[in-house]
Amino acid sequence: MSSKPDVLLLGATGFTGRLIAKYLSTHRDGSSFNLTLAARSKARLDAVASDLGLGGAVRLHVVDVTRPEEIEAAVAGATVVINTVGPFWTWGTPVVQACVKHGVHYVDLTGETVWIKRIITQFHYAATKTGSIIVPSCGFDSVPADIISYISSKTLRETSGEPVDIDTSVSAYLVKGGMSGGTISTMITGIEEVSADAQRVASAAYSLSPGSPSPPAAANITLIFLPVVGVRPPSPRLIYRLFLPDRRETLTGAFFFLSPANNAIVQRSWGLFETAAAHDPTHPRYGPRFTYDEFLVTGGAIRSLILTLGMAIALGGMLISPLRWLLKKVLPKAGEGPSESVLQNGFMKVTNVTTAVAARSRMPVQVETVMTGQGDPGYSLTAVFISEAALSIALAEPGALPALGRGGGVLTPATALGDVFVERLAASGRVTFESKVVTAPRAPEGKKTV
Repeated sequence: MSSKPDVLLLGATGFTGRLIAKYLSTHRDGSSFNLTLAARSKARLDAVASDLGLGGAVRLHVVDVTRPEEIEAAVAGATVVINTVGPFWTWGTPVVQACVKHGVHYVDLTGETVWIKRIITQFHYAATKTGSIIVPSCGFDSVPADIISYISSKTLRETSGEPVDIDTSVSAYLVKGGMSGGTISTMITGIEEVSADAQRVASAAYSLSPGSPSPPAAANITLIFLPVVGVRPPSPRLIYRLFLPDRRETLTGAFFFLSPANNAIVQRSWGLFETAAAHDPTHPRYGPRFTYDEFLVTGGAIRSLILTLGMAIALGGMLISPLRWLLKKVLPKAGEGPSESVLQNGFMKVTNVTTAVAARSRMPVQVETVMTGQGDPGYSLTAVFISEAALSIALAEPGALPALGRGGGVLTPATALGDVFVERLAASGRVTFESKVVTAPRAPEGKKTV
């Protein structure tokens, strides 16, 4: 029996699954792990292996995610599972349940906040007991948002030599890419299958933040776990602006449709860090006043206004049943995605400005962090993100992952994978990071390149 870790890819025949299979099968660390491609159709699995020229280099496993016994059989022998089979509200829960039961690690690319809240409630505690590391949202939503905040906080901390409380962290996204049918299918599922109450609860600020027990009213009353809640986050706006101190210029943009999902993940990271720091003051944290916000760079106020209003109208239209029926007919179907040209020529540049809480009579210290990626963000780069997240777990040296990650549970990219993930992304050759202090009245400007 091989001593190498086993990476199991569920949904290997889907559009994104194929990209992940290609990335992993040609990976620089390919000799360090075993790869199993899994999907419902044996014929389509054979086709993927043939198209990628894999021969006997990978294992193929037929798995129907509607059959719990097949999920159990596939997951039990894996080290880490990469799940691309969505919508996750419909198909994801049995996979997470099997991973937690067997102490297997798990990553996915969901942006379904309402489903993440469900698996936190059902499986977080059990995962800490089995040691299973469960990390949803390891794709374009929400790796850049979560990791860029983490890096900015680290730069502040290393510059000062001590913990620094953050006031605001704002990211501006400049992106070029396409959209697949799977994304559209997930959005429609959220409207048609998830109750309004569940959506409302999940959309509240800090809905994914970890719980702390409230005192029972009486000895026979069960403890109620309330989320750790920070300060009120910024409200959505028609036009967004971010001033870049070092360049003396302002980025202008529109509401970013991934912001609700990204904000929820960053807020969970904040809550997990705050909870850990409450027990261990040396643990990294963002501070009680931290807020995160983001937007899509458009290049002008008028364009920003038009795009924001356009997105509001489009999302509102999806709530109307006849319009939703029409969209199903004309938009890409599940399994479809951008052309090869779009995949190759897409890109992402995320610029973040993080501001520390100002000390009395001093200007606040600010950090500018830039994360860039080559390739379509939602698909080509997502394949890089989720693959490297899985390998961060599978190939990590003992003790290398953050303490929160080593403890298991339903976590986030930043809290579970930390520096290991950042370094793997940088080593991929597809992603770069640069983080520097741009306002430091008491110290010379520092610069850190990963």
